[in-house]
Amino acid sequence: MSENQHLEWKESWRDEFIAVICGFANAEGGSLHLGRNDKGVIVGLSHSAKLLEDLPNKVRDVLGILVAVNVHEENGRPWLEIVVDAYPNPISYRGHYYQRSGSTNQELKGTVLDRFLLRRQARRF
Repeated sequence: MSENQHLEWKESWRDEFIAVICGFANAEGGSLHLGRNDKGVIVGLSHSAKLLEDLPNKVRDVLGILVAVNVHEENGRPWLEIVVDAYPNPISYRGHYYQRSGSTNQELKGTVLDRFLLRRQARRF
């Protein structure tokens, strides 16, 4: 298993990872695993119980979408899985649009952003 279009690993939580969630929502959806290192090894996550409660509200308040947050445990080490659905309408994070591409999160700019927004608008009519 490795990071890909639908999967990202982070050792801990930082609010800037909301951009990754935004990228999944604007692409085909995906999962962000907290408590895994860059090789995918479970390292555990301190404060997982608090994050389990705080993250759904934080994502809802910042992006206006709902995500599922699941706690898992492996070898006594808790980790979180944030499951993001694909959304048909454009989702922005602080006025910027992101989209998952391969194992990267790309900020959409210029003609790429124009095309993305126009395609999403066309789906609504």
